[in-house]
Amino acid sequence: MQAKSQPLTAAVMIFTLTVTLFAQSTSSSTAKRKSGSRTTPSLSTQVKELREAVAAQQQQIQQLMQQLQAQQATQQQQQQLSQNWQRTQQQLQQAQAAASEAQQKASAAEGEANAQRDTVAKLNTDVGDLKTNVSKTANASVAERARIAGLESLLGRFRFGGDVRIRGEHYDQLGVQDRNRARVRVRFGVDGKLNEDFVGGFALATGSLGDPTTTNETLTNVFDRKTIALDRGYITYNPVAHHWLSLTGGKFAYTWQRTSATFDPDLNPEGFNQKFSFDLNTPVVRNFTVQALQLLYNEVSGGQDSYALGAQVSARLKIGPWTTTPSFLSLKWNRPDSILSQSAFTVQATTTGATATTTTAGAGPFPVPGEGQGCAKGLNAPAFAPCEFSPNGMTNSTYVDSKGVPHFYSEFNYADLIVNNQITTGIERLPVNILAELETNLGAAAHPLDSKGKVIPGLGSQNKEYGFDFSVGQQRNKNDVQVGYAWYREEQDAAIASFVESDQRAPTNILQNRVYGLWRVRSNTVASVSWWHGRVLNTNLENNAALFNNWSSTKTISKAGQSEPYLNRIQFDLIYSF
Repeated sequence: MQAKSQPLTAAVMIFTLTVTLFAQSTSSSTAKRKSGSRTTPSLSTQVKELREAVAAQQQQIQQLMQQLQAQQATQQQQQQLSQNWQRTQQQLQQAQAAASEAQQKASAAEGEANAQRDTVAKLNTDVGDLKTNVSKTANASVAERARIAGLESLLGRFRFGGDVRIRGEHYDQLGVQDRNRARVRVRFGVDGKLNEDFVGGFALATGSLGDPTTTNETLTNVFDRKTIALDRGYITYNPVAHHWLSLTGGKFAYTWQRTSATFDPDLNPEGFNQKFSFDLNTPVVRNFTVQALQLLYNEVSGGQDSYALGAQVSARLKIGPWTTTPSFLSLKWNRPDSILSQSAFTVQATTTGATATTTTAGAGPFPVPGEGQGCAKGLNAPAFAPCEFSPNGMTNSTYVDSKGVPHFYSEFNYADLIVNNQITTGIERLPVNILAELETNLGAAAHPLDSKGKVIPGLGSQNKEYGFDFSVGQQRNKNDVQVGYAWYREEQDAAIASFVESDQRAPTNILQNRVYGLWRVRSNTVASVSWWHGRVLNTNLENNAALFNNWSSTKTISKAGQSEPYLNRIQFDLIYSF
């Protein structure tokens, strides 16, 4: 509004000034006319005066215009100043508001900074503590890693293994009640490299303490816990500088080639073994091995110990697709009569008592808490411990002297020839396997005893075992299949009955057939079936299983000399290995 009213005000002032000057000029002219009555001026003079008056008026107007312009400029400056002031005021207010906001932010920032300083100080403290802890942890971690590395290195030197087997088993034989039972076997072992030159290990297994020929436990006895015990424990010296040398001591797995005709697969011998095995780079002979055996089976504190000494020579030959491993074992058993007079603990007797003699009356049986098979049955054999040890029946020829002491009729000195062959067929999974064996007991007596303890004239010594095992296939990878058939004939004193195969019809004096098949369902799981079909070889001999049945407690023939019906034993197994 002020900017618009300034020109109007100036115009009014100019108009007012013009009217005033004109009035003054008119008044002056009138006065002069009045006075001209006395003295009248000329017209030119009047015009001149009028011009001068107009000039003076113009000059005044010009001055007024200048003043007005100056005033307007001043007003504009004032207005500009006012606007500048207003802007300055606004900027000042804004600056004050910004300053106030900044102050607030500064205060907040200061508070936050203080908090951050506190936090930083705390963090510094925590970081210091953390550094200390990290340092401690790092040191501890280094030590822990060192311990873990040491443990891994230690564990890396050991191999853990074992298996669980579930078995269903059926027996049938003419004239004898059928039998069915379920069994379980559990084994766990650790084998490891103690250092560069020594290897050691141990194994645990289920099974009766009085039966070293089996690790099975029958599912019976009102859900009681099953026995598990040390099955192996050994150390082997096999120096890096002389890898051909291997010295083993303790209770160990078989180191020599053998079959179940002389030693059951579940039995682990005890004693010492020295093996010298040389790998050869020849076209035919690939390996040659010689080893010595010292087997300790009865130590006594006040008498002579019982042990077996022997040696085996073997070689591995390769001719085209045929690989053969022939071996020959000589094993002499010293003082085996101790086997016939074992303690109640050894035979795991379930009864005790006293056997009748010429001077004392018999007593018993009295039950004792044994879980084993007890005393072996046999002609004139003691019924109570000390008695014969033979978990699957004593089928060797034995007699009792005048003092009531039992003895083996024969000595035992094995001469065992085994030839193990494998022939590749062009189908990787179907190799042909053939094993042949001829074993003779060189210490057997010439005339065995009959079922009444009398010598049978002309029969000769019963000291030989021979047989073979033929199979096709292998058991290495998933879905591998192997089927086979085995046949062998083992005479009464061919081997010590206490240690041979526990699944066959009888330990010795048998004719045995076996048909088997295995399928590796998974890499660690095998399903198998076995059919054992066997009978007593000569029922005229003493201690034959037909008259002293170990599994049925029933005679399978009515008198000696009769041919025994075949015993069928069928086993279904599922084995999980780890």
